[in-house]
Amino acid sequence: MRVPPYNARMPASAATRLGFFQRARGLAETLAWLRLVAIAGQALTVAVVALGLDLPIPVVPLALGIGALGLFALFAFWRLEQPRPFTLAEAFAHVAVDILVLAYLMYWTGGGDNPFVSLLVIPMALAAAALSLRYVAAVALLASTCFVALMVWHEPLPTLHAARFAAMDLNVAAVSVNFVVTAAVLAFFIARLARALRSREAEVQRERERTLRDEGILAIATQAAGTAHELNTPLSTIRTLLGELQRERAGDAPLATDLTLLVGQAERCRDILRQLVEVGGRRLAGTPERLPLATFVDACENQFRLLRPEVSLTIAFDGTAGEHLIEAVPDLGHALINLLSNAGDASLAAGSAEIELHVAVADRHAEFMVRDHGAGIAPGMGAAFATSKAHGLGLGLALAHSTAERLGGELTAHAADGGGLLQRLRVPLPPNDNRRR
Repeated sequence: MRVPPYNARMPASAATRLGFFQRARGLAETLAWLRLVAIAGQALTVAVVALGLDLPIPVVPLALGIGALGLFALFAFWRLEQPRPFTLAEAFAHVAVDILVLAYLMYWTGGGDNPFVSLLVIPMALAAAALSLRYVAAVALLASTCFVALMVWHEPLPTLHAARFAAMDLNVAAVSVNFVVTAAVLAFFIARLARALRSREAEVQRERERTLRDEGILAIATQAAGTAHELNTPLSTIRTLLGELQRERAGDAPLATDLTLLVGQAERCRDILRQLVEVGGRRLAGTPERLPLATFVDACENQFRLLRPEVSLTIAFDGTAGEHLIEAVPDLGHALINLLSNAGDASLAAGSAEIELHVAVADRHAEFMVRDHGAGIAPGMGAAFATSKAHGLGLGLALAHSTAERLGGELTAHAADGGGLLQRLRVPLPPNDNRRR
Protein backbone atom coordinates (compact mmCIF):
# COMPACT_ATOMS: atom_id res chain seq x y z
CA MET A 1 0.00 0.00 0.00
CA ARG A 2 1.38 3.37 -1.04
CA VAL A 3 0.88 6.77 0.48
CA PRO A 4 -1.96 8.49 -1.46
CA PRO A 5 -0.94 11.17 -3.94
CA TYR A 6 -0.83 14.83 -3.06
CA ASN A 7 -4.14 16.68 -3.41
CA ALA A 8 -4.00 20.43 -3.86
CA ARG A 9 -7.33 20.79 -2.06
CA MET A 10 -5.85 19.49 1.18
CA PRO A 11 -5.09 22.00 3.96
CA ALA A 12 -1.55 23.30 3.76
CA SER A 13 -0.47 21.51 6.94
CA ALA A 14 -1.89 18.16 5.76
CA ALA A 15 -0.28 18.53 2.35
CA THR A 16 3.07 19.34 3.98
CA ARG A 17 2.88 16.27 6.22
CA LEU A 18 1.97 14.09 3.26
CA GLY A 19 4.95 15.44 1.32
CA PHE A 20 7.26 14.56 4.22
CA PHE A 21 5.76 11.05 4.41
CA GLN A 22 6.47 10.53 0.71
CA ARG A 23 10.04 11.81 1.00
CA ALA A 24 10.64 9.74 4.14
CA ARG A 25 9.55 6.61 2.32
CA GLY A 26 11.72 7.50 -0.67
CA LEU A 27 14.72 7.94 1.64
CA ALA A 28 14.01 4.58 3.31
CA GLU A 29 13.86 2.84 -0.08
CA THR A 30 17.11 4.50 -1.17
CA LEU A 31 18.84 3.53 2.07
CA ALA A 32 17.57 -0.05 1.77
CA TRP A 33 19.26 -0.57 -1.60
CA LEU A 34 22.34 1.40 -0.62
CA ARG A 35 22.61 -0.75 2.51
CA LEU A 36 22.88 -3.89 0.37
CA VAL A 37 25.70 -2.30 -1.62
CA ALA A 38 27.43 -1.30 1.63
CA ILE A 39 27.16 -4.82 3.06
CA ALA A 40 28.65 -6.34 -0.08
CA GLY A 41 31.45 -3.75 -0.16
CA GLN A 42 32.26 -4.15 3.52
CA ALA A 43 32.34 -7.93 3.33
CA LEU A 44 34.58 -7.79 0.25
CA THR A 45 36.92 -5.28 1.90
CA VAL A 46 37.28 -7.40 5.03
CA ALA A 47 38.02 -10.48 2.93
CA VAL A 48 40.62 -8.69 0.79
CA VAL A 49 42.38 -7.08 3.76
CA ALA A 50 42.36 -10.21 5.94
CA LEU A 51 43.17 -12.77 3.26
CA GLY A 52 44.78 -10.87 0.38
CA LEU A 53 46.89 -8.42 2.37
CA ASP A 54 47.34 -10.72 5.37
CA LEU A 55 46.59 -7.93 7.85
CA PRO A 56 45.65 -8.96 11.43
CA ILE A 57 42.29 -7.19 11.58
CA PRO A 58 39.54 -8.19 14.10
CA VAL A 59 37.49 -10.29 11.70
CA VAL A 60 34.95 -11.53 14.26
CA PRO A 61 33.83 -8.06 15.53
CA LEU A 62 33.69 -6.81 11.93
CA ALA A 63 31.64 -9.82 10.85
CA LEU A 64 29.24 -9.22 13.73
CA GLY A 65 28.76 -5.60 12.67
CA ILE A 66 28.20 -6.53 9.02
CA GLY A 67 25.83 -9.31 10.07
CA ALA A 68 23.81 -6.92 12.24
CA LEU A 69 23.55 -4.51 9.30
CA GLY A 70 22.38 -7.41 7.12
CA LEU A 71 19.62 -8.28 9.59
CA PHE A 72 18.51 -4.66 9.67
CA ALA A 73 18.48 -4.61 5.87
CA LEU A 74 16.04 -7.53 5.88
CA PHE A 75 13.88 -5.72 8.41
CA ALA A 76 13.94 -2.54 6.27
CA PHE A 77 12.70 -4.37 3.17
CA TRP A 78 9.99 -6.05 5.25
CA ARG A 79 8.96 -2.67 6.63
CA LEU A 80 8.67 -1.19 3.15
CA GLU A 81 6.00 -3.78 2.34
CA GLN A 82 3.81 -2.79 5.31
CA PRO A 83 0.78 -0.52 4.83
CA ARG A 84 1.65 1.92 7.62
CA PRO A 85 3.23 5.08 6.13
CA PHE A 86 6.79 6.06 6.99
CA THR A 87 7.22 8.93 9.44
CA LEU A 88 10.14 11.32 9.61
CA ALA A 89 11.20 9.83 12.94
CA GLU A 90 11.30 6.35 11.44
CA ALA A 91 13.36 7.51 8.46
CA PHE A 92 15.75 9.22 10.88
CA ALA A 93 16.05 5.95 12.80
CA HIS A 94 17.11 4.14 9.60
CA VAL A 95 19.77 6.77 8.93
CA ALA A 96 20.94 6.57 12.56
CA VAL A 97 21.37 2.79 12.36
CA ASP A 98 23.56 3.15 9.26
CA ILE A 99 25.70 5.81 10.94
CA LEU A 100 26.14 3.83 14.14
CA VAL A 101 27.04 0.59 12.34
CA LEU A 102 29.54 2.43 10.14
CA ALA A 103 31.04 4.09 13.23
CA TYR A 104 31.29 0.67 14.91
CA LEU A 105 33.19 -0.75 11.91
CA MET A 106 35.46 2.31 11.84
CA TYR A 107 36.22 1.83 15.55
CA TRP A 108 37.73 -1.60 14.86
CA THR A 109 39.69 -0.39 11.82
CA GLY A 110 41.60 2.72 12.87
CA GLY A 111 38.83 5.23 13.61
CA GLY A 112 39.78 8.67 12.31
CA ASP A 113 42.94 7.24 10.71
CA ASN A 114 40.82 5.09 8.37
CA PRO A 115 40.30 6.93 5.04
CA PHE A 116 36.80 5.44 4.79
CA VAL A 117 35.65 7.43 7.85
CA SER A 118 34.52 10.17 5.45
CA LEU A 119 31.69 7.84 4.36
CA LEU A 120 29.81 9.30 7.35
CA VAL A 121 29.05 12.23 5.04
CA ILE A 122 26.80 10.10 2.79
CA PRO A 123 23.95 9.57 5.31
CA MET A 124 23.97 13.31 6.05
CA ALA A 125 23.72 14.18 2.34
CA LEU A 126 20.85 11.76 1.76
CA ALA A 127 19.00 12.98 4.85
CA ALA A 128 19.40 16.60 3.75
CA ALA A 129 17.65 15.78 0.47
CA ALA A 130 14.60 14.19 2.09
CA LEU A 131 14.07 15.06 5.77
CA SER A 132 12.98 18.21 7.55
CA LEU A 133 15.53 20.65 8.94
CA ARG A 134 15.13 19.36 12.50
CA TYR A 135 15.98 15.77 11.55
CA VAL A 136 18.77 16.85 9.21
CA ALA A 137 20.33 18.70 12.16
CA ALA A 138 19.94 15.57 14.31
CA VAL A 139 21.65 13.42 11.65
CA ALA A 140 24.49 15.92 11.33
CA LEU A 141 24.93 16.01 15.11
CA LEU A 142 24.99 12.22 15.35
CA ALA A 143 27.48 11.81 12.49
CA SER A 144 29.73 14.58 13.87
CA THR A 145 29.65 13.07 17.34
CA CYS A 146 30.66 9.67 15.96
CA PHE A 147 33.47 11.26 13.94
CA VAL A 148 34.89 13.14 16.94
CA ALA A 149 34.62 10.05 19.13
CA LEU A 150 36.46 7.97 16.53
CA MET A 151 39.31 10.46 16.56
CA VAL A 152 39.81 9.67 20.26
CA TRP A 153 38.65 6.08 20.75
CA HIS A 154 39.49 3.41 18.22
CA GLU A 155 41.57 0.31 17.61
CA PRO A 156 44.75 1.20 15.68
CA LEU A 157 45.26 -0.02 12.15
CA PRO A 158 47.66 -2.97 11.90
CA THR A 159 50.93 -2.65 10.02
CA LEU A 160 51.69 -4.53 6.80
CA HIS A 161 53.66 -7.76 7.02
CA ALA A 162 54.16 -8.19 3.32
CA ALA A 163 57.31 -6.46 2.09
CA ARG A 164 55.84 -5.86 -1.37
CA PHE A 165 53.35 -3.30 0.07
CA ALA A 166 54.16 0.10 1.51
CA ALA A 167 51.98 1.89 4.04
CA MET A 168 51.79 5.04 1.94
CA ASP A 169 50.75 3.10 -1.15
CA LEU A 170 47.92 1.40 0.77
CA ASN A 171 46.73 4.71 2.18
CA VAL A 172 46.66 6.32 -1.27
CA ALA A 173 44.72 3.36 -2.65
CA ALA A 174 42.20 3.56 0.20
CA VAL A 175 41.72 7.31 -0.30
CA SER A 176 41.18 6.78 -4.04
CA VAL A 177 38.63 4.01 -3.50
CA ASN A 178 36.87 6.08 -0.86
CA PHE A 179 36.58 9.06 -3.22
CA VAL A 180 35.21 6.95 -6.06
CA VAL A 181 32.65 5.25 -3.80
CA THR A 182 31.52 8.54 -2.24
CA ALA A 183 31.22 10.30 -5.60
CA ALA A 184 29.32 7.39 -7.18
CA VAL A 185 26.90 7.03 -4.28
CA LEU A 186 26.18 10.74 -3.98
CA ALA A 187 25.79 11.20 -7.74
CA PHE A 188 23.46 8.22 -8.21
CA PHE A 189 21.27 8.27 -5.13
CA ILE A 190 20.93 12.03 -4.74
CA ALA A 191 20.05 12.25 -8.43
CA ARG A 192 17.43 9.58 -7.79
CA LEU A 193 15.96 11.52 -4.87
CA ALA A 194 16.01 14.74 -6.90
CA ARG A 195 14.18 13.02 -9.77
CA ALA A 196 11.51 11.78 -7.36
CA LEU A 197 11.17 15.30 -5.95
CA ARG A 198 10.79 16.80 -9.44
CA SER A 199 8.16 14.21 -10.26
CA ARG A 200 6.22 15.11 -7.14
CA GLU A 201 6.49 18.84 -7.92
CA ALA A 202 5.11 18.15 -11.40
CA GLU A 203 2.21 16.24 -9.85
CA VAL A 204 1.58 19.14 -7.47
CA GLN A 205 1.48 21.53 -10.44
CA ARG A 206 -0.98 19.30 -12.29
CA GLU A 207 -3.19 19.12 -9.20
CA ARG A 208 -3.13 22.90 -8.82
CA GLU A 209 -4.13 23.37 -12.46
CA ARG A 210 -6.89 20.82 -12.03
CA THR A 211 -8.11 22.58 -8.89
CA LEU A 212 -8.21 25.94 -10.66
CA ARG A 213 -10.21 24.41 -13.49
CA ASP A 214 -12.57 22.70 -11.06
CA GLU A 215 -13.07 25.95 -9.18
CA GLY A 216 -14.05 27.65 -12.42
CA ILE A 217 -16.49 24.87 -13.25
CA LEU A 218 -17.87 25.00 -9.70
CA ALA A 219 -18.52 28.72 -10.10
CA ILE A 220 -20.36 28.02 -13.34
CA ALA A 221 -22.33 25.20 -11.67
CA THR A 222 -23.31 27.48 -8.78
CA GLN A 223 -24.54 30.10 -11.20
CA ALA A 224 -26.34 27.40 -13.20
CA ALA A 225 -28.14 26.18 -10.07
CA GLY A 226 -29.45 29.67 -9.37
CA THR A 227 -30.42 30.13 -13.00
CA ALA A 228 -32.23 26.79 -13.03
CA HIS A 229 -34.26 27.84 -10.00
CA GLU A 230 -35.18 31.14 -11.67
CA LEU A 231 -36.06 29.47 -14.98
CA ASN A 232 -38.65 27.17 -13.47
CA THR A 233 -41.31 29.89 -13.18
CA PRO A 234 -41.02 31.36 -16.72
CA LEU A 235 -40.92 27.85 -18.19
CA SER A 236 -44.17 27.00 -16.44
CA THR A 237 -45.70 30.21 -17.79
CA ILE A 238 -44.48 29.44 -21.32
CA ARG A 239 -45.88 25.91 -21.11
CA THR A 240 -49.27 27.21 -19.97
CA LEU A 241 -49.47 29.83 -22.73
CA LEU A 242 -48.44 27.31 -25.37
CA GLY A 243 -51.24 25.00 -24.24
CA GLU A 244 -53.78 27.82 -24.56
CA LEU A 245 -52.44 28.73 -28.03
CA GLN A 246 -52.78 25.10 -29.11
CA ARG A 247 -56.42 25.08 -28.08
CA GLU A 248 -57.18 28.46 -29.66
CA ARG A 249 -55.39 27.76 -32.98
CA ALA A 250 -56.21 24.10 -33.36
CA GLY A 251 -57.52 24.74 -36.87
CA ASP A 252 -54.30 26.31 -38.14
CA ALA A 253 -52.28 23.23 -39.14
CA PRO A 254 -48.89 24.90 -39.85
CA LEU A 255 -49.06 26.90 -36.61
CA ALA A 256 -50.22 23.84 -34.66
CA THR A 257 -47.12 21.97 -35.87
CA ASP A 258 -44.85 24.78 -34.70
CA LEU A 259 -46.65 24.99 -31.37
CA THR A 260 -46.23 21.25 -30.87
CA LEU A 261 -42.49 21.63 -31.47
CA LEU A 262 -42.32 24.51 -29.00
CA VAL A 263 -44.20 22.49 -26.39
CA GLY A 264 -41.72 19.64 -26.85
CA GLN A 265 -38.78 22.01 -26.42
CA ALA A 266 -40.33 23.53 -23.29
CA GLU A 267 -40.83 20.05 -21.84
CA ARG A 268 -37.23 19.27 -22.71
CA CYS A 269 -36.08 22.32 -20.77
CA ARG A 270 -38.13 21.22 -17.76
CA ASP A 271 -36.63 17.74 -18.00
CA ILE A 272 -33.14 19.24 -17.95
CA LEU A 273 -33.99 21.20 -14.81
CA ARG A 274 -35.33 18.05 -13.17
CA GLN A 275 -32.12 16.21 -14.07
CA LEU A 276 -30.06 18.97 -12.45
CA VAL A 277 -32.04 18.55 -9.23
CA GLU A 278 -31.76 14.76 -9.46
CA VAL A 279 -28.00 14.84 -9.99
CA GLY A 280 -27.51 17.28 -7.11
CA GLY A 281 -29.67 15.20 -4.78
CA ARG A 282 -27.81 12.02 -5.68
CA ARG A 283 -24.49 13.77 -5.07
CA LEU A 284 -25.59 14.96 -1.65
CA ALA A 285 -26.93 11.52 -0.74
CA GLY A 286 -23.72 9.84 -1.90
CA THR A 287 -25.62 7.11 -3.77
CA PRO A 288 -24.43 6.94 -7.38
CA GLU A 289 -26.73 5.20 -9.78
CA ARG A 290 -25.52 1.92 -11.29
CA LEU A 291 -26.74 0.80 -14.73
CA PRO A 292 -25.66 -1.65 -17.44
CA LEU A 293 -23.62 0.01 -20.14
CA ALA A 294 -26.21 -0.91 -22.78
CA THR A 295 -28.99 0.80 -20.81
CA PHE A 296 -26.83 3.83 -20.16
CA VAL A 297 -25.84 4.20 -23.82
CA ASP A 298 -29.45 3.71 -24.92
CA ALA A 299 -30.59 6.56 -22.65
CA CYS A 300 -27.82 8.81 -23.98
CA GLU A 301 -28.75 7.90 -27.55
CA ASN A 302 -32.43 8.77 -27.04
CA GLN A 303 -31.52 12.10 -25.49
CA PHE A 304 -29.01 12.89 -28.21
CA ARG A 305 -31.41 12.04 -31.05
CA LEU A 306 -33.99 14.34 -29.47
CA LEU A 307 -31.47 17.17 -29.24
CA ARG A 308 -29.75 16.61 -32.59
CA PRO A 309 -32.16 14.90 -35.02
CA GLU A 310 -30.11 16.12 -37.99
CA VAL A 311 -27.09 13.99 -36.99
CA SER A 312 -26.86 10.29 -37.89
CA LEU A 313 -25.39 8.31 -34.96
CA THR A 314 -24.09 4.75 -35.33
CA ILE A 315 -23.41 2.76 -32.14
CA ALA A 316 -21.40 -0.44 -31.82
CA PHE A 317 -20.54 -2.51 -28.74
CA ASP A 318 -17.40 -4.58 -28.40
CA GLY A 319 -18.39 -8.14 -27.43
CA THR A 320 -20.29 -8.25 -24.13
CA ALA A 321 -19.37 -4.70 -23.10
CA GLY A 322 -23.04 -3.77 -22.81
CA GLU A 323 -23.53 -6.18 -19.90
CA HIS A 324 -21.07 -4.44 -17.58
CA LEU A 325 -22.30 -1.99 -14.96
CA ILE A 326 -21.20 1.59 -14.59
CA GLU A 327 -21.59 4.26 -11.89
CA ALA A 328 -22.09 8.05 -11.83
CA VAL A 329 -24.43 7.82 -14.81
CA PRO A 330 -25.77 11.43 -14.83
CA ASP A 331 -22.34 13.08 -14.90
CA LEU A 332 -21.02 10.60 -17.41
CA GLY A 333 -24.13 10.91 -19.55
CA HIS A 334 -23.73 14.67 -19.82
CA ALA A 335 -20.08 14.24 -20.77
CA LEU A 336 -20.86 11.65 -23.45
CA ILE A 337 -23.68 13.72 -24.95
CA ASN A 338 -21.37 16.75 -25.07
CA LEU A 339 -18.80 14.71 -26.98
CA LEU A 340 -21.46 13.42 -29.39
CA SER A 341 -22.78 16.93 -29.92
CA ASN A 342 -19.32 18.30 -30.64
CA ALA A 343 -18.68 15.42 -33.04
CA GLY A 344 -21.97 16.18 -34.80
CA ASP A 345 -21.01 19.84 -35.18
CA ALA A 346 -17.62 18.86 -36.62
CA SER A 347 -19.16 16.47 -39.15
CA LEU A 348 -21.86 18.92 -40.22
CA ALA A 349 -19.25 21.66 -40.70
CA ALA A 350 -17.42 19.33 -43.12
CA GLY A 351 -20.58 18.46 -45.07
CA SER A 352 -21.28 15.11 -43.37
CA ALA A 353 -23.94 14.11 -40.86
CA GLU A 354 -22.30 10.84 -39.78
CA ILE A 355 -20.73 10.14 -36.38
CA GLU A 356 -19.88 6.85 -34.66
CA LEU A 357 -19.80 5.69 -31.05
CA HIS A 358 -17.87 2.54 -30.20
CA VAL A 359 -18.21 1.13 -26.66
CA ALA A 360 -15.66 -1.31 -25.23
CA VAL A 361 -14.41 -2.64 -21.89
CA ALA A 362 -10.68 -3.09 -21.27
CA ASP A 363 -8.57 -3.32 -18.11
CA ARG A 364 -11.63 -2.80 -15.88
CA HIS A 365 -12.41 0.46 -17.66
CA ALA A 366 -15.31 1.43 -19.91
CA GLU A 367 -14.20 3.14 -23.11
CA PHE A 368 -16.44 5.40 -25.21
CA MET A 369 -14.82 6.23 -28.55
CA VAL A 370 -16.59 9.03 -30.46
CA ARG A 371 -15.48 9.53 -34.04
CA ASP A 372 -16.55 12.37 -36.34
CA HIS A 373 -15.90 13.08 -40.02
CA GLY A 374 -14.84 16.68 -39.62
CA ALA A 375 -11.60 18.53 -40.24
CA GLY A 376 -9.86 17.06 -37.18
CA ILE A 377 -7.81 19.07 -34.68
CA ALA A 378 -7.34 22.65 -35.75
CA PRO A 379 -3.72 23.68 -36.46
CA GLY A 380 -1.99 24.98 -33.35
CA MET A 381 -4.56 23.56 -30.93
CA GLY A 382 -2.89 20.20 -30.36
CA ALA A 383 -4.98 18.00 -28.08
CA ALA A 384 -6.11 20.83 -25.81
CA PHE A 385 -9.67 20.60 -24.58
CA ALA A 386 -10.84 23.91 -25.92
CA THR A 387 -13.51 24.74 -28.45
CA SER A 388 -12.79 26.22 -31.87
CA LYS A 389 -16.47 26.75 -32.76
CA ALA A 390 -17.75 30.24 -33.46
CA HIS A 391 -21.03 29.56 -31.63
CA GLY A 392 -21.86 27.93 -28.31
CA LEU A 393 -20.61 28.41 -24.77
CA GLY A 394 -17.43 26.39 -25.19
CA LEU A 395 -18.00 24.42 -21.98
CA GLY A 396 -18.74 20.95 -23.40
CA LEU A 397 -15.19 19.69 -23.69
CA ALA A 398 -14.08 21.31 -20.43
CA LEU A 399 -16.97 19.70 -18.55
CA ALA A 400 -16.35 16.33 -20.19
CA HIS A 401 -12.66 16.49 -19.30
CA SER A 402 -13.42 17.50 -15.71
CA THR A 403 -15.98 14.69 -15.37
CA ALA A 404 -13.49 12.11 -16.65
CA GLU A 405 -10.85 13.20 -14.13
CA ARG A 406 -13.34 13.34 -11.27
CA LEU A 407 -14.42 9.76 -12.00
CA GLY A 408 -10.79 8.59 -12.11
CA GLY A 409 -10.63 8.30 -15.90
CA GLU A 410 -9.28 10.32 -18.79
CA LEU A 411 -10.32 12.02 -22.01
CA THR A 412 -7.98 11.93 -24.98
CA ALA A 413 -8.27 12.98 -28.60
CA HIS A 414 -6.28 12.19 -31.72
CA ALA A 415 -6.69 12.12 -35.47
CA ALA A 416 -8.81 9.21 -36.71
CA ASP A 417 -7.79 6.94 -39.55
CA GLY A 418 -9.39 8.19 -42.74
CA GLY A 419 -9.90 11.73 -41.42
CA GLY A 420 -11.81 13.32 -38.61
CA LEU A 421 -11.23 13.21 -34.87
CA LEU A 422 -11.45 10.29 -32.45
CA GLN A 423 -12.24 11.23 -28.84
CA ARG A 424 -11.75 8.51 -26.24
CA LEU A 425 -13.53 8.81 -22.89
CA ARG A 426 -12.25 6.20 -20.43
CA VAL A 427 -13.71 5.70 -16.93
CA PRO A 428 -13.23 2.89 -14.38
CA LEU A 429 -15.87 0.27 -13.78
CA PRO A 430 -17.13 -0.45 -10.24
CA PRO A 431 -14.74 -2.60 -8.21
CA ASN A 432 -17.23 -5.47 -8.03
CA ASP A 433 -20.45 -6.72 -9.57
CA ASN A 434 -19.26 -5.70 -13.02
CA ARG A 435 -21.89 -7.63 -14.94
CA ARG A 436 -25.63 -7.49 -14.88
CA ARG A 437 -27.15 -10.50 -13.12
